[in-house]
Formats: sequence, C-alpha cells, structure tokens
Amino acid sequence: MAIDLTLAWALLLAFAVFTYVVLDGFDLGLGILYPFFPKKQDRDLMMNSVAPVWDGNETWLVLGGGGLFAAFPLAYAIILPATYPLIVAMLLALIFRGVAFEFRWRAGRPFSAWVWDGAFIGGSTLAALCQGMILGTLLQGIEVEGRAYAGGWWDWLTPFTLLCGVSVVAGYALLGACWLNIKTEGGIQARARVAARVAGLATVAGIVGVSAATPFLETAYFERWLAWPGILEVAIVPVLVAALTLWLARALTSGKGPDWLPMLLALGLFLLCFAGLGVSMWPYVIPPAVTLQDAAAPESSQMFMFVGAVVLVPIILAYTAYAYWVFRGKLDPDEGYH
Repeated sequence: MAIDLTLAWALLLAFAVFTYVVLDGFDLGLGILYPFFPKKQDRDLMMNSVAPVWDGNETWLVLGGGGLFAAFPLAYAIILPATYPLIVAMLLALIFRGVAFEFRWRAGRPFSAWVWDGAFIGGSTLAALCQGMILGTLLQGIEVEGRAYAGGWWDWLTPFTLLCGVSVVAGYALLGACWLNIKTEGGIQARARVAARVAGLATVAGIVGVSAATPFLETAYFERWLAWPGILEVAIVPVLVAALTLWLARALTSGKGPDWLPMLLALGLFLLCFAGLGVSMWPYVIPPAVTLQDAAAPESSQMFMFVGAVVLVPIILAYTAYAYWVFRGKLDPDEGYH
C-alpha cells in the first residue's frame, strides 16, 4: 500500500506541535502563574515539580520547526519572514526563562532572586503570547506572491492575533494549575484549583472569541463552519467543547475525583481546538495561498527523513515517558517526590 508522505509528514508535525503544547504548556503555565504564588517556598515547589522534565519538553518544539523546514521548505520560507519578530521574541523569552530557571537557585540576594523570578515570569508569558500570535497570524492568512512572503513587517500584529495570543496564555495557565493540582497537596493545591477555575474561564472565553472570529477571516472558513449542510458535520467539535467545559468545571469545583482528571479534560479542550484548526485550514498549510502539496519537499527527501523520524520519534517518546514515570506522584516540600 502506497504511503502519502505529504499527509504523513503533516500528521507527524501536527503530533509534534500538539505534544509540545501538552508537555511545555503546563511548564510555561507555571511561570505565568508565578505572580499569584508569591511565597518563596511555593515557588521553589513549583519549580521542583518540573525540574526533572522541563528542558526535555522543548525537544518537540525543535522537532516541529526542523520538520517543517525539512518536509515543507516552501512553508518554512514564507512563515518565518511573516513572523520573524514573534519568533525572535519567543526564542529570546525561552532563553531568558531557561537561564532564570538555573540562576534563580544561585541568587544569594533578594534583589537577584527578584530579577530571576521576573525573568521566569516574563519569559514564560512572552513565549506563550508569541506562540498564540504566530498561530493567529497563520490562521488569518499570510500574503504570498509567487513563492515568497509579500506582506509587511507588522502584518502579524492585529486584534485577532492578540486575541489568539492571550487565549494561549490563559490556556497554558490552566495547564499549569492542573499540573500543580496533580503534583501538590494542602494549601498550594487548594490555591492551584482556584487558579485553574479562573484560568479555565479565561481559556473558554478565548476559545469562544477565536471561534466566533475565525469564520469571518476567510470565505473558505465560513463555508467550512457555517454553510449548510457542512455545519452538521463540524458541529461535533463545539458540542464536545461545551461538554468538556462543563465536566472540567464540575471536576474543579466539586473536589471529587482523581487529581489528574482536570488535566486530562484540559488537554481534551486543547485537542478539540487542534481539531477545529484542522477543520479550518485543511488542505492549506498557509491559508489561503499554499497547500500542503504545494509546500512539500521532493518525495525522495520526504522518504529519507521519514525513515529517520520513524526511528527517532518512538525513542523520544520512550525516554520522555520514562522520565515522567520516574518522577511520578506528589512532591513533598521537604523531601522531594514521594
């Protein structure tokens, strides 16, 4: 049976991006929540909860960017010039955040600790904001002439991209709060559940806002989501979003059920958002100008790289799963993991 390598690479990259959101989303979310946990003991506990895994989470960002360059070079060549300011800001934010993560433990003076805490908060928030705005830029459409970006330096800055950016910040904060709910006990866990409820409301508001605006960005989006009878096929996505939202609200307010349930439901919301993004954009990689087939590398190149990906991705998944398994369970403020 012949394999459609272009489709296979598209699915692989979508998987890499979603895995990055799943794993690094709660990691960035802790930095976003930092201002709401001012006590040093609480902040130490928050950092310790991700210390064994945080840098490995970003492997998937490298895989996504490298895979886009390798499998869809035309898309890479257009998307980067359209979002250079956002990409540079995101990378700098991740660098400052990573440095702050290590240097904070060495800060001997209160002012130094304050500086590195600020870098951790700012880096986490800015990285999440830029990621959402990059998504918004891609979704609202990029001006293309021939095989090159033809827009301006500031085309990425619109109310819609800002809405997407703020929504991602809220979503990552929700994931971070749900992570703390899993890893902590006592007072900090109670505060994490409160933070999760607030971030959950903001996340759902962002989902509603982006979903309401998207059909009016492009005619194709409108026809895909609102035209009859196609609306009957895609209605399952908002229905499931509503159901998961109610379930998540109940899980966070009742205090019943396993601690991992809110995280699972929050990830379900993210997965449905990805599904909605696929409904809107398919088969374009750069709406409405460049399809996946237009942007794909030669088949021989795709096959060569796909063989490597088939070998490497399971290895990455295995060592990632092993790391999370080793450091499973609750985190004790004095003794580390139980």
